[in-house]
Amino acid sequence: MTATDTAKPQIITGKAKLAGVLGWPVAHSRSPVLHNYWLRRHGVDGAYVPLPVEPDAFVAAVLGLQAAGFRGANVTIPHKEAAFKIADVLDHSAQRAGAVNTLVFEDDGKIHGYSTDGAGFVASMEAAGLNPPKQAQALLLGAGGAARSVAAALQDCGLRVAVTNRTQGRAEELAKALPGLDVVPWNVWEERLGAFSLLVNTTSLGMEGGPDAGFRPSLAHAAKELVVADIVYVPRVTPLLAEAQSAGLRTLGGLGMLLHQARLGFEKWYGVNPEVDAATEAFVQESF
Repeated sequence: MTATDTAKPQIITGKAKLAGVLGWPVAHSRSPVLHNYWLRRHGVDGAYVPLPVEPDAFVAAVLGLQAAGFRGANVTIPHKEAAFKIADVLDHSAQRAGAVNTLVFEDDGKIHGYSTDGAGFVASMEAAGLNPPKQAQALLLGAGGAARSVAAALQDCGLRVAVTNRTQGRAEELAKALPGLDVVPWNVWEERLGAFSLLVNTTSLGMEGGPDAGFRPSLAHAAKELVVADIVYVPRVTPLLAEAQSAGLRTLGGLGMLLHQARLGFEKWYGVNPEVDAATEAFVQESF
């Protein structure tokens, strides 16, 4: 990172392009840090803000942002499936994922929905040199919007994917939506880890400030080549990742996925395709 990058003032005029991130909670999000860094770096007249919105108020909030002239918004837990429903036009990525994490308000009044989580996760694995071989088996914890997006992306990369969820019915619904997806009962997934090359937590389990912040499952049955990934990035080292590291397993945190999934939204809202480089990662890391 250069001194010039951090010293640039943010440009906000009456013509500023506005976007933000909708979530509940949303205080943990580093998206404002990331997007405002890119805005300064590229000299864009704009701002990106956190938007804490309760589930019952989601639709009203989205329509209010659109009416207020926002260019769009990112969507995080627990709103990704609600965002899918409110979108007028769904990109192929969103149709495949069954969820939306990026909303773009077009000039014709239509709301376009995209899912960049899966592509962002795969890109973060590639950047870390942790690509599992084709036909490897991956197990996902969770069956929500992020799980479907990541599962679809991994399937598209040639992996065999299974999902486990505390509510069995949710996992079965996901398996119906993505043919070829297997379901592993929640009460036995730990003892079946030996069959998998990749474990991905796609839930908020272990997230700082969440109800299950201490989530720390047993990895005693894991194969030595297992890669353990967590899309949670606050804290940087989640309890799951700490457990994996103590077992000598390779790990992947959620920050890389955050950085890579953010690019499409930034380009759509602000007209610039930003680069995910060492300077970007270092700047966001300093916010923890």
